[in-house]
Amino acid sequence: MLRYPYTGRDLAKAQNIEDLAARAAKRLPNFCMEYLEGGADDELTLRRNREAFQAIEFRPRTLVDITRRSLRTKIFEHSSSLPLAIAPTGFNGLLSHQGDLKLALAARDADIPFIQSMVSTLPLELIAETGVRHWMHLYLFKNRDNLKGIIERARKAGCEALVITTDTSIIGNREWDKRNYRAPMKLNARNLAHLATRPGWIWDILIPHGMPKFCNLGDFLPPEKASAKNAATFLTQEIDPSLNWQDIQWLRDLWPGKLLIKGILASEDALLAKELGVDGIFLSNHGGRQLDSVPSPIDVLPEIRQAVGEDFFVAVDGGLRRGSDVIKALCLGADLVTSGRATLYGLAAGGRKGAKRALEILTSEMDRTLGLLGCTQLEQLNKSYLMPTTRVQYQKTL
Repeated sequence: MLRYPYTGRDLAKAQNIEDLAARAAKRLPNFCMEYLEGGADDELTLRRNREAFQAIEFRPRTLVDITRRSLRTKIFEHSSSLPLAIAPTGFNGLLSHQGDLKLALAARDADIPFIQSMVSTLPLELIAETGVRHWMHLYLFKNRDNLKGIIERARKAGCEALVITTDTSIIGNREWDKRNYRAPMKLNARNLAHLATRPGWIWDILIPHGMPKFCNLGDFLPPEKASAKNAATFLTQEIDPSLNWQDIQWLRDLWPGKLLIKGILASEDALLAKELGVDGIFLSNHGGRQLDSVPSPIDVLPEIRQAVGEDFFVAVDGGLRRGSDVIKALCLGADLVTSGRATLYGLAAGGRKGAKRALEILTSEMDRTLGLLGCTQLEQLNKSYLMPTTRVQYQKTL
């Protein structure tokens, strides 16, 4: 059967995330689409993130009354309509004007958390004012005194949690960057020519506003130097290869709210995080954009859940494209799944409405999957609803 992704402008007709991705590809210049979709090196990890979800098979129960179903869950002390959050992604203003604000508003309307990247293109205070459950993502740069400034801003803004990325002590090899630019933030001839075929993007971003700036680096860069070009150079220079567990302890002592570590793939590291008193972890390989040939988060989830116990908060990201992927992760022990590219496709396809449509699609798929499994509440999900597989990771734990 032939499949034709929907690429029209009526977002209500988009039936899945693939449709939104196809629409995004029609609207974005090539360099933006490759920024959104690209991975490191041979992109093996990028592909495995999807393949790992696809390899998991359901084991549904039947003759169960599924008339009344609910996707509500508790994320820490607060109720949430979905076991989902929008993941921290940088430079969202490149995909749609004020992209972070549009994502935050979509998250607020869906009653889920929005995790704002430190390298977003809008001030964290503006996002906090939307009333969304606001979590702030941070990189640990060399200058710890300046880092205190953004942490204090997050505290004053009422951020619920800090999410610390730990897998970028060295920047991964993203070859699409080298293909698309002849110099930092200077497009090559091929991409300049393609840019002329995307007038909608030009009139949304480039002509009225210019290239977006990194508004949360003010404690590190003066506003006039917060351009994409200067920030890219700064990030390369200030990423700290000496980052270690003592830095996490420093943050734990400094920050009174929820503290979460993103970038865990080994049970040994998960246990160290728990011992240091962090409130939870994100199993993540940075969307396949850092070290290539590492396992997908969903592959290591069963082992890590077994290691840290049932009461420790574990979130999963990487590879989400269907609401059924969320249900699979919950069956394997995840407390939360985060959406990176899935909601970015919506944002790129249609701004706030597109991000909203992405969340609607994922919600509908989650609800339908839950019912078809023979469940009415998320609390009922466990490994018994999945088939044992040939993957070694699952054979040890299922």
